[in-house]
Amino acid sequence: MTLMDLFWIVLLLSAFQPVIQQRLLEAARQRTIARLESQRGSRVILLVHREETMRLLGFPLMRYIDVNDSEAVLRAIHMTDPKVPLDLVLHTPGGLVLAALQIARAIKAHPGRVRVHVPHFALSGGTLIALAADEIHMSPHAVLGPVDPQIGDLPAVSLLKVVESKPIERVDDRTLALADVGRKAIAQVREAVRGLLGGILDDSQAEALAERLSNGTWTHDYPIGAEQARDLGLPVTTDIDPEVMALMTLYPQPVRSLPGVEYLPGWRHQGRGAGPSVP
Repeated sequence: MTLMDLFWIVLLLSAFQPVIQQRLLEAARQRTIARLESQRGSRVILLVHREETMRLLGFPLMRYIDVNDSEAVLRAIHMTDPKVPLDLVLHTPGGLVLAALQIARAIKAHPGRVRVHVPHFALSGGTLIALAADEIHMSPHAVLGPVDPQIGDLPAVSLLKVVESKPIERVDDRTLALADVGRKAIAQVREAVRGLLGGILDDSQAEALAERLSNGTWTHDYPIGAEQARDLGLPVTTDIDPEVMALMTLYPQPVRSLPGVEYLPGWRHQGRGAGPSVP
């Protein structure tokens, strides 16, 4: 074997390594999902959105709930016996209201028990989906978020406030049109949330919570922790399955030049630390 042959072998192995790693991760995820389904006697569905990086240009791309996601989730529910429970794992910043509502209404209509698991965060449209579940299992520091509509990059409620705060002749036509869309969007989301909470809360509680989550009480990125979610009346518990948390490690964030967080993997028990101490 010549040096050039060795060079080409190393080059080919380097080229195929990411593909092999991806296949191994997919296989590990499938095994973990199958184990969860066997333990729980349910259909396990994951809706996981990580920040991705364009392979050649290196630009970060955020993924959101879209119609492709809703099609896939609805197909999975359609292929599930009505009596079989659903375990839906959510890790998402949100996305299209249309797609999130399709998923939420589908799990609301499922006769079997529906459990939503939130390892880290399920914001905006993710919260909308969680509201339809019979149980919401969150890790102790996981968060939900408000569901107030966003028109472009602006909160709908803020557009309405601009229009209400200025004389009509000083408001441009585009802002007036956006405010009109925003008013309709708030009413639509409020009504949708009220419907999703039916059967979980009584009518007056559902109406009050729908108003609070959709009318801009908080900024759109406000984190609603498990304790606050319980205070709001949601069926939240913090006894999340360790298998669900472990499953998230099989959805790694794309590698960056320098990690923002770094630690030695594995459990740590008192008196059984790993690695040298740092002076």
